[in-house]
Amino acid sequence: MITLEMVGEFLGLDTDVGLWTYFHRHWGSWFPNLGSRIPFAQQAAHLWVVNQWLHQRLLMELGAATDPLRRVDGCPRPVCALTRMSRCRLFPEVADLGYCAAKGQYYYGLHGHLLITLNGAITACTVTAATGDEREALWELTEGFQGRVIGDKGYLCTWLQTELATVGIDLQTPLRANMNDPRPPWAVRQLTRTRRRVETVIGQLTGPFHFEKIWARDAWHLTHRITRKILAHTLGLFINLQIGRSNLQLVSLIA
Repeated sequence: MITLEMVGEFLGLDTDVGLWTYFHRHWGSWFPNLGSRIPFAQQAAHLWVVNQWLHQRLLMELGAATDPLRRVDGCPRPVCALTRMSRCRLFPEVADLGYCAAKGQYYYGLHGHLLITLNGAITACTVTAATGDEREALWELTEGFQGRVIGDKGYLCTWLQTELATVGIDLQTPLRANMNDPRPPWAVRQLTRTRRRVETVIGQLTGPFHFEKIWARDAWHLTHRITRKILAHTLGLFINLQIGRSNLQLVSLIA
């Protein structure tokens, strides 16, 4: 089941219906016990805990679990088009109207927050309302972590830096144009370079892995979908490590 899910993610089959239909139609003889669609979807959803465990094991193999340097960022996860916002019934307790500065557009839905190593491994993920405070989400992402975290200007907050420092986390962000930066120029340039790496990872998630699409009606199935995508991405990094390729060269892993 997990093998089918991982292959399906790399093929862009990110719904249970699409995944089951593809393997039932083209590879049915290889999987004679595939069963019908509904039991397949239920069994897949029940594996989210196993997928999370596998993800943690892969992080250990990649050395990402002990990496002392992380980058935090996020991306929008709209639940519907703005024109349907008033009629949308998905996640009514948390979905709201947010703004994506990178795209320069408003959206209705949720916001995904990611903690990523500079090698591209996703170590933590959480989801909040579209207007959720990125700084509050950072506490959940960094639970149990000690080291340096690099964020964008949205995480610029003196009291947050002070509080994180008490638990062993050094939060570094670019400063605003009207602020004096005491850090050496090379350190500031490093913040920009790490930004490009995290943009690559988010681009892979929102591109081939369709991370922005919700395709779920409750938190349980949403958790399963997120876990499946992050596991597939991490598995891609692990395979590249084994065959000596660049970490984030994921496109041609499955032809």
